[in-house]
Amino acid sequence: MKRIKIIIALLLLTSISLAACDKSKSNKTLQNSKTPAVVNSGNAISDVETTGDYQTTYGSKVFDDVSITVEIFDRSNAPEGSTVINNKWIDYINREMGKVGINLSFVAVPRSEEVSSMQLMMASGTGPDIMLCYSSSIVEGYYKDGGIYNLAPYVDGQEQALNLKEYIGDECLNIARNSENDLWAIPARRSTTTASNIFIRKDWLDDLGLDIPTTVEEMYEVLLAFREYNPDGRNDVIASGFSTCKNLSDPPGLLSYAFLNSVLDETTFKINSGSATDLIYTDSGYGEYFKWINKLYNEGLMDPEYYVGNNQTMKEDFVKGKIGCFELNVNYNVDSLRGSLLKILQANDPDADVISIPPLKNIHDGNIYNNGYPIHGAFVFIPKTCKNVEAAITYLDWLSTEQGGFTLFHGIEGEHFSYDEEGIPRIIDDEYNSIDKDWIRHDLFLVGNQGYYRTEEEFEKTTAYEAPGYENYVVNNYKNASTGIIRSDSTFTSPTYMERNTEISIIRNQYFIQLVTCDPEDYDRLLQEFKEKLKGVGYDQIILERSEFYR
Repeated sequence: MKRIKIIIALLLLTSISLAACDKSKSNKTLQNSKTPAVVNSGNAISDVETTGDYQTTYGSKVFDDVSITVEIFDRSNAPEGSTVINNKWIDYINREMGKVGINLSFVAVPRSEEVSSMQLMMASGTGPDIMLCYSSSIVEGYYKDGGIYNLAPYVDGQEQALNLKEYIGDECLNIARNSENDLWAIPARRSTTTASNIFIRKDWLDDLGLDIPTTVEEMYEVLLAFREYNPDGRNDVIASGFSTCKNLSDPPGLLSYAFLNSVLDETTFKINSGSATDLIYTDSGYGEYFKWINKLYNEGLMDPEYYVGNNQTMKEDFVKGKIGCFELNVNYNVDSLRGSLLKILQANDPDADVISIPPLKNIHDGNIYNNGYPIHGAFVFIPKTCKNVEAAITYLDWLSTEQGGFTLFHGIEGEHFSYDEEGIPRIIDDEYNSIDKDWIRHDLFLVGNQGYYRTEEEFEKTTAYEAPGYENYVVNNYKNASTGIIRSDSTFTSPTYMERNTEISIIRNQYFIQLVTCDPEDYDRLLQEFKEKLKGVGYDQIILERSEFYR
């Protein structure tokens, strides 16, 4: 045992020394990377011996030609000549995993149908060996029902999954543990917890002589002016692209933080904000937010059929110059993953400008409250139909190395990026990268959300490099997304919520769109009716369980 610890310590010291002397040596090319790595230790194959029953650190064991299958999201964005399951990066993965006797094949799932597809595959026992889902309640429910593996025996041993544990960290990993210390999933670690921005047409504000709105009232006046004075002279302007809770997975939304009572106290927010449905039941301010959105809808300041659209519809309207204000993921206006929308808009209208703004001030205390993600993203889990969990975890461990996740995400030094003076990857050609790797890199890197980065500072600097000509937009986007008092999404799921999830979903789907689109005189009645329906499926017990957990 002492010998094992000495070997690991030497490997770690070697890795650090090599990185300090020559950062570029830590990233091998697709053609020349030949040997397994352990704990990001360059190219040294390990003689680590696990203290558990399974060897899951990449390089510690050579398997006997094992095959595993992996879920991958299909966004229908593959370049010509490639598919999401057949491309140069899939080939690279198989070359590297082939060195330890593991073969991989990928199962494509449409991104827009991820939950329904997952539920169907789990119910029929046809799911791949590695699956993912963003809902903790669904995944933990599968574990309680005996449908997925406890991963603790494959991860918790002293020499097991060393790269995985080092990259994700205990704080993030333990989110997927229950009171018995079972590990029902691997939570992907977020590189940043910033969540969303409010975006607005700055050129329209300037044309109308308007200031950036800071309050709910000012935002309403700006939207009225956009529609009435129509700066670009269009007849199809949509003053706002707000689209509130039309899908079950939609979060409460940053705009709602200007109305919520719960955000004033962190514990109260944790109790009340397990989902948008929790807030509608517990926080009168969320009801006021929906009433405000209802007002925008009934005054023609929103798309009258917003509920049948999606993000693609919004993007099309945006690049056509129809939308004046919207709320979406942080950095959405210039994010290369989303197609650099401002760049496309400016190709048609060089004077157009869309910026992010700080969140609106809360109507109760005048403070700015901002939403933040928890430290985890998707949950990666392994169904009981998997025949070799050891190999599956070994793949996830490899994804946590620089030869694995770093290369899949950032590419090859000299081809896709170079290092700046601080050792941070700087892209060489954003157009080449977008076609060659960026379209698939997020969906291959399962153990991290937002990419392979060690620190948030590294993430923000690299992200700015990836938007040449728009670096200041990126900086301001992340600044605005972290302004004010941050209230992060809660990670606890009430047991009763898991039991009643189907009934709650039906009720929610019935009422959320109605609250936005109903006649104003019907709003209060529908809201009360909504709450009574939730009470009838045990919502008082759900809030009690959340209160007991957080208090």
